[in-house]
Amino acid sequence: MKTISVVSPCYNEEDNVEVCANTVRQIFDEHLPDYRLEHVFADNGSTDQTPEILRRMAAANPAIKVVFNARNFGVFRSSFNALRYATGDAVIVLLPVDLQDPPELIPEFVKLWESGYDIAAGARNERDESRTMRAARGIFYRIVNALSDVELVPSVGEFQLIDRKVLEAVLRHDDQYPYIRGIIASCGFRRVIVPYFWRARRRGVSKHNIGMLTDQALNAIFAFTRAPLRLCTLLGLVIALASILFSIASVVIYFAAPDAAPRGITTVIVALFFLSGIQMLMFGMLGEYITAIHSQVRGGPLVVERERLNVEDEPPPTGRSRGRG
Repeated sequence: MKTISVVSPCYNEEDNVEVCANTVRQIFDEHLPDYRLEHVFADNGSTDQTPEILRRMAAANPAIKVVFNARNFGVFRSSFNALRYATGDAVIVLLPVDLQDPPELIPEFVKLWESGYDIAAGARNERDESRTMRAARGIFYRIVNALSDVELVPSVGEFQLIDRKVLEAVLRHDDQYPYIRGIIASCGFRRVIVPYFWRARRRGVSKHNIGMLTDQALNAIFAFTRAPLRLCTLLGLVIALASILFSIASVVIYFAAPDAAPRGITTVIVALFFLSGIQMLMFGMLGEYITAIHSQVRGGPLVVERERLNVEDEPPPTGRSRGRG
């Protein structure tokens, strides 16, 4: 009997964790009776009743594994660490407990996987969200795909099933802030895209605010492309050439028609503020890369764990040894 692992991160989701577990269990009982379910929950330092509910669920069902983080490390770091405890032949990388990504697609993912695909990726082609958010996401994917060497299919998130060999390739990445969907895309393998409708949250409050989404977007851009650095070089070269040409033109105009040459301080002020703004932009881009390098070089655990339930003392070997508390 093959095992399918499902990874679900959660933070203050007392209204959703049990519903999520029961829904997935029911789907497996009805549509995937020949497969063993392993459900891995990663609690990101919840302060409500979520930990108590998870403890009760784990005590009643040994197929439910729980990893309690010492604090909130963010959804990507928490999920990446939880993937280390997935022992299945195939893994649902991230099924949010709010069930905005439909678990009803899991049987279709499994069928496609059994037919030979290494990755069955869900794509949120339709979203139950505002036009502003939909437009912002579209702009983000256009920017990333224009700048990156790795193609990110628009609307494909972490809700996807990957084969065991893909998981092992993913876990070999040593990244302090893993952008999981980008890492999966960079690994390659045979993939199929499954479109679906991304529904609005029914219970609880979303933890993904504008600040968090912006941080994730910047991480994706700076992690998978060198384009911002090349933009700095190109823009600096263009400005330098434009300054030289402007200087030559000013000298020529001064000797050809002295009265036509601009007088006053306006040109100097405009040029000064323009170049200062460009320099600050360049420093900001360099700072993003330096910050990422600093975090990577400094090292430390990806996630500090407080406790584990129904989990072996050591995770299965995956080529990555960090992440233990």
